[in-house]
Amino acid sequence: MTQGTEITYREAVRESIREALLGDERVFLLGEDVGRYGGCYAVTKGLLQEFGPERIRDTPLSESGFMGAGVGAALGGMRPIVEIMTVNFSLLALDQIVNNAATIRHMSGGQFSVPLVIRMATGAGRQLAAQHSHSFECWYAHVPGLKVLVPGTIEDARFMLGMALLDPDPVIIFEHVMLYNETGILPNEAQPVPMEQAVVRRPGKDVSLITYGGSLGKVLSAASQLAGEGIEAEVLDLRCLRPLDTAAIVQTVARTHRAVVVDEGWRTGSLAGEISAIIMEQAFWQLDAPVARVCSKEVPIPYPHHLEQAALPQIPQILATVRQVLEHA
Repeated sequence: MTQGTEITYREAVRESIREALLGDERVFLLGEDVGRYGGCYAVTKGLLQEFGPERIRDTPLSESGFMGAGVGAALGGMRPIVEIMTVNFSLLALDQIVNNAATIRHMSGGQFSVPLVIRMATGAGRQLAAQHSHSFECWYAHVPGLKVLVPGTIEDARFMLGMALLDPDPVIIFEHVMLYNETGILPNEAQPVPMEQAVVRRPGKDVSLITYGGSLGKVLSAASQLAGEGIEAEVLDLRCLRPLDTAAIVQTVARTHRAVVVDEGWRTGSLAGEISAIIMEQAFWQLDAPVARVCSKEVPIPYPHHLEQAALPQIPQILATVRQVLEHA
């Protein structure tokens, strides 16, 4: 039996921030309500009292302003962690993230780097309506100069931040809002897996279910139900969306010869579409059926609970899609 500590995803993220603050005096946290309030999702609760206002900095409601401060601090030799309350609000800081943080190394001919970590909540499920509930991971994964991480497990929530802070370039960490209350056992012997490496969370031989972040739990549940039907589904957790672990994607398809991609982003222009293209380009002759996708409906995320749930990928859709793929001889 694995020995470890029972911990929530929220607590795992908090402990990773705390460890970073204790281990490197250059690290500090800034963002809206991260101090006195303890964070919109209670992730940073207690850190202001422990580390003080110099290192836990509440900011005005100006994403462009405090993101610019983070970029400047990183250029000046600090190791800032910038928290953006929700991914939708990050659009107000796109200029600082995409036009500055992501490009400075290239535009300076390698003379300057921006060792910046950006944390933001993403995804739907809490009835926070369209301006607080979207999944824009694919937008940022499109941008050269950024790394994009999507911790979907307790262990990744605990260890990915530390790895990101060691990177000399900007890293964005997307934390799905529905994971914060998730509880699990963090094994005593747990060690970080390299942050750019995809991980097979469940082995199988009949179909590959490829996903990340907040959809991982649904996919694992679907795989368990499929096992009851005699279908062995392999679950690949991407963990990092830029750079994608292309080799792991090709290898899982080579083992199962079928693939279903589950992505909370919209289908049009989605990460699921990019993964499908990679499979077609590099593993076409391994396929026994067309690649299938399960994505969110092409609507702004609704507020009413029943409509919100209907708009998102759900276990019944995953099961139906897998069965359809397996019908191909």
